[in-house]
Amino acid sequence: MAVIVELRIPTHQFELGRRIPTRSGGPTELERVNGVEDGSAPVFSLSDLADGRLDGRDQFADAEGYRFELVDVSEDCSLRLVSWDPEVDPFFGLLAEHGGSIRRGTGTPEAWTFEAEFPSHDDFSTFRSGAEDLDTPVEIERVYNPTAGTGAWYGLTPRQRRTLELAVERGYYDIPRRCTTLELADDLGISDQAVTERLRRGIVTFVTNALLPEDE
Repeated sequence: MAVIVELRIPTHQFELGRRIPTRSGGPTELERVNGVEDGSAPVFSLSDLADGRLDGRDQFADAEGYRFELVDVSEDCSLRLVSWDPEVDPFFGLLAEHGGSIRRGTGTPEAWTFEAEFPSHDDFSTFRSGAEDLDTPVEIERVYNPTAGTGAWYGLTPRQRRTLELAVERGYYDIPRRCTTLELADDLGISDQAVTERLRRGIVTFVTNALLPEDE
């Protein structure tokens, strides 16, 4: 049976983390947009509130084994397609060696949290043993059996997850409320309407995948 694992890695202690600029103003989000059935390198969408720029210079640069393609820039963030050869990074190389694949991730200046899938518990166990020998410290935060393909985050996107977490932390659901959607919007750098929509969709997604029976 497949297993979903949430992994945490210090940002500056693995190669991809050093290549992707992050900032404290908001998380950088990585999400798979294709499969690997054809044997090609997986491709991810990368949205970055920092816009990947410093003093007008683009901080992203293709290098051996890495490719960054800018596809959109808005007031809130930039969006890129990113791919890499697992062999250029010991962490991703070990992951691939044991059948693991990254589904999505969230990065901050301190650490990256990845959701990875392994074909079986045995594959995950051998990966975990191998990770002890890496120079990169890999912390296992959660282990799940997938439910209807939803993964460790019950189908929530990184943005929905962060918005729900912030709403709880700031007291949006307290009685009486300690913050408003406008204040959450300011913290996240998005519109009030976008916050409301993320909360609505996030709650529906979580309840559907975590609480409702599969046959419903």
